[in-house]
Amino acid sequence: MWLPSGFDILRAVVDIGIVSYIIYRIMYSLRGTRAGQMAFGLLIVVSAFILSQYLNLTMLQWMLNNFLSSIVLILIVIFQNDIRKALVQVGKNPFFSSVPSFGAPLIIEEIVKAVNQLAGRKIGAIIAIERKVILNDFIEIGTKIDANVTKEILMSIFLPYSPIHDGAVIIQRGRITAAGCVLPLSSTRDLAPDLGTRHRAALGLSEETDAVVIVVSEERGEISVAVDGSLYRNLAASDLRFLLYELFEEGKEKPDETLFAESEV
Repeated sequence: MWLPSGFDILRAVVDIGIVSYIIYRIMYSLRGTRAGQMAFGLLIVVSAFILSQYLNLTMLQWMLNNFLSSIVLILIVIFQNDIRKALVQVGKNPFFSSVPSFGAPLIIEEIVKAVNQLAGRKIGAIIAIERKVILNDFIEIGTKIDANVTKEILMSIFLPYSPIHDGAVIIQRGRITAAGCVLPLSSTRDLAPDLGTRHRAALGLSEETDAVVIVVSEERGEISVAVDGSLYRNLAASDLRFLLYELFEEGKEKPDETLFAESEV
């Protein structure tokens, strides 16, 4: 009589543990999303197919069999955004996970000053700052600029009479590379009713990439930041500065806060 060795048992436990963790992470990430509802619908279809085989329902079994024969292609089409997001997360190297600085602290200060003044004047704006995931795909539709990041340029872009004020500004490697860019809208349904297209676009980009997206509400003059699929609302200029330093200048000595008193004006 053959008995499994200790190594075989350990290998089986590890195998089951890995598969269980993968299933758990998939189910957790799909919870409360449109993809989760689609997955539940597919589960119903598979259950109906099994039932049709058990009850010998020939026509239903034939129809579902033809449907399920293309299930891989169907899943790719339905979950293409979720698959892309998952691959982006997997592609991040866990051994070198720190985010490289996109520029000098002065660039962060220019962004904070511009956003603070735009919010004070209730001028809508959306600024996407690239991290590890390249944003070139979203630049193609916009207007290429290639300019230094300054408060004056950022404010001039978003003034109401500017022809590119409706789109997003994209900052790459410490420079403004494009403006008037169109970002993907978030498909999340449980957003607050007072959030508009800018906030949905900011969340949409943060769901598909690791970019940091700053939004200024035109109606309320509120500053928000979308990162990793989460939206942080009603931030003060000091909150925005702290968050940007945490995301881009981690591990570096922070400059004296008194140097930036001008940003709060």
